[in-house]
Amino acid sequence: MRHLLFLLIASAGLLFSSCRKEDPNPNIPDVYINFTIDPNSTIYQPLNTAGGWMYLTAEAPSRGIIVHRINSEEFVAFERMPPNDPNKCCDGTSCTRLIVDEFYPFAKDKCNETLYSLLDGSIFSGEGKYGMTRYNCTYYGGLLRVFN
Repeated sequence: MRHLLFLLIASAGLLFSSCRKEDPNPNIPDVYINFTIDPNSTIYQPLNTAGGWMYLTAEAPSRGIIVHRINSEEFVAFERMPPNDPNKCCDGTSCTRLIVDEFYPFAKDKCNETLYSLLDGSIFSGEGKYGMTRYNCTYYGGLLRVFN
């Protein structure tokens, strides 16, 4: 019985030690994100239905946030700063941002032509090591909280 308990504990230790969080993207500076919105209100009309998306502002050094409603209960939020070469197209007064617009259901970095999926932030086409930086989302009681 003692040996079985030891094996069980040792196995659990190996399992948990092998579950490491991904390394953070060194290209994206840390920014504090924590806000709550009512995505069903008229202010956020693009988010009223599944498939809707919207740009939201955030404090610098963020370049804004893309919020996408996947279905009636699930949202994702991503940083608009390009994840692989964020300063490639900076001209001293402004820098590029990921855009959705005509590229939906993708976000595009127009400097290097990389497309990212709005479902999970992964690279769909183009080159790069990192997918879009994703923020946590919780949707409860009709309110959406986006945070890191």
